[in-house]
Formats: sequence, structure tokens, C-alpha cells
Amino acid sequence: MSNPYFRFKQFTVFHDKCAMKVGTDGVLLGAWASVENATEVLDVGTGTGLIALMVVQRNPQARVVAIDIDERAVEQAKENIGNSPFSDRIGIELLAFQQFVQGSSKRFDLIVSNPPYFTDSLLPPDKRRSRARHSVSLTLDDLLVSARGCLTNHGTLSLILPYDKREELDALCEKYLFYMKRKTIVYPLPDSEPKRLLVELTMCPTGHIETSSLIIENSRHQYTKDFTGLVSSFYVHL
Repeated sequence: MSNPYFRFKQFTVFHDKCAMKVGTDGVLLGAWASVENATEVLDVGTGTGLIALMVVQRNPQARVVAIDIDERAVEQAKENIGNSPFSDRIGIELLAFQQFVQGSSKRFDLIVSNPPYFTDSLLPPDKRRSRARHSVSLTLDDLLVSARGCLTNHGTLSLILPYDKREELDALCEKYLFYMKRKTIVYPLPDSEPKRLLVELTMCPTGHIETSSLIIENSRHQYTKDFTGLVSSFYVHL
């Protein structure tokens, strides 16, 4: 049986009740997203609460609303956040993003999401895992159109996506008038194909896209300096 928790430097995240466990994608987004000027943050599909915890650790002024549609994930996120030193700055709600936008007039400086994906792949048998991992309840289209409804004028939307979603993302940015502000192409190994895309979108024309790449490992369990530098504030052991 896998470990039911993941210990970080300033908090511990249990994930035994969640369909999706703590993984590199969430850690990457939580460490990469620009949080410096974001005091009001929305974490869409919070799962264990990991990204919300990372955001408030990085920005002492940030307050996060974290939402999810899975009851057990929300229960676990509440436990993880309640046991952290940041519990007074994170609120958890059991709610779909679309419902949240319809029922709230609140605007956010930053929206972060490690969204469902693998739309066209074979659905796994576990329905909760399916819902967490596939675009069956929140498509990328839904995510962008809902984000427009609750971002401040100069707010940003930060996502981590499979690299093969880049053309779909480009088309949706054009459809909903989002502009790419920053992106990082993520490679598992130096000679591998890119697997993930970290993106920061804004509703204001940018004129320039800050572009970079990140290699996670030089070889198995031998992490690169770029990766360790990005996540060193969180991982206990690297």
C-alpha cells in the first residue's frame, strides 16, 4: 500500500481519501505560478488542498478559496488545511466551478488549476478517479469561460496541462480573448518528448510571452538544478 501522506517542509498532505494523489503536476504548478501580487486566489479542483497550501506558503498576504466537486476530496482538504499553519487563510467549498461563478460576485487576482484531462483516453473503472482525471465535469473550454467570469481585469489564470493540449488551448484563448503571458515546457528527462505545459494567461494583451523549459530529471531520481531550485521550499528530500 502506498504512503497515505506526503510530508512537505511546512505542512503534511494526506491523500488516502482522494481519487487523485499528490503528484509532480500539482507541485510544479504550486511552485511555478506567479503569486507575488495575488491576494485573492481561487484554486479550482483543489483535491488534497496541496496547491492552495503552496500558494499561501509562498505569499503571506494571499487568501485562497479552494473548490472541488468531490465530497471526500473536500473532506480531506479541510483536514490537511486545518492541520497546517495556514488554516486561517484558506476556505474550502464543495462546488463545481461553473456553479461557483454563477453564485458569486467575487473577483480573483489569480486562479490556479491542475484540471481534469485525458478526454479521449479510456476511462478508468473507478468513477471518482475518472471524474478527477478526465474532462467529464470540467472541460478546458468550461475552465476558460468560467475563469473570465471571476478574474479581476489584470488577473491571471495559471494551469498545468498535457503538452498535447497546446493547440486546443491556443484556440480557446483566441475564442475567449485570453493572452499568453508566460509558459514553461516541461520535459521528464533531457532526451524525452515534452509532457506538460505550464501556462499563465491574462485578459490583457501582453505583446511578449515569457517562454522557458524545465527538465525534471537528468536520470532516474537524479533531479536537475532547475527543478530542485523551483521546489526546494517544499520538498523535504530531493
